[in-house]
Amino acid sequence: MKKLSGMKLHQGDGPNSYRVRICLAEKGLEVPLVNVDFATREHKAPEFLKLNSLGQIPVLVLDDGTVITESVAICRYFEELYPEPALFGGDALAQAKAEMWNRRVELEILTTIGNVAFHSDEFFKDRLVQFPAFAETQRQAVPGKWAWLDREMSDGRPFIAGDDFSIADISGMICSWLGDFFSMPVPKDLPNVQRWNERVRSRPSWNA
Repeated sequence: MKKLSGMKLHQGDGPNSYRVRICLAEKGLEVPLVNVDFATREHKAPEFLKLNSLGQIPVLVLDDGTVITESVAICRYFEELYPEPALFGGDALAQAKAEMWNRRVELEILTTIGNVAFHSDEFFKDRLVQFPAFAETQRQAVPGKWAWLDREMSDGRPFIAGDDFSIADISGMICSWLGDFFSMPVPKDLPNVQRWNERVRSRPSWNA
C-alpha cells in the first residue's frame, strides 16, 4: 500500500465515497481521510461549503488547496497519477468502452436505485419533495435494470466493459451494495450478473 501525503479526502457513508475508496484500494493507494458526519450535518457547515458549495462528498483537497469534487473526477485524477492498474481503459477502445459502460450503469441502475432512496428514505425528507409512489415504481423497475445488464453480459465477458476490471465495475459494485442496503439485492435468477457479482465481491476492494 502506497501512502500519499499532502492531500486529504473528505468522505463518509454513501456510494460516491465508496466508489473512490474502491478505486484507491484497487490501485493500492492510501490517502488521509477526513470523515464527514451526515448525522450532525457537517456537509452543510459553512466551512465545508467553502470546499464544495453543493454540500456533497467526496471532496479531495490537494496540498496547494486545489479542490476536486465528484467521485469519478477524483478517480480520474488518481488514474492519471497512477495509471496501473488501468481502471479507465488501457487504450483508446478500452477507454471508450469503460466510459460507455460506466455511464450506462450510472444512468440505468444507479439512478433507479438512487430514486428509491431519495423518495422513500427518512434521511432525504428535508432535501427534496419526496414522492413515495415514484419510489415504488422505481423499486419495481430495479430487477429489470439488472436483467438488461445480464442480457448484455451473455457474451461471457467477465467484467462489465470487457475482459478487464474497470470503473464500470466499480459503479456496478456500488449499485450492488446500495441495492442490498435498501433491500433490492441483485436478482438470483440472472446467471451472468450473479457470476459478475460474486467475482467483484471476492475482490479485496469490496471491503473498502
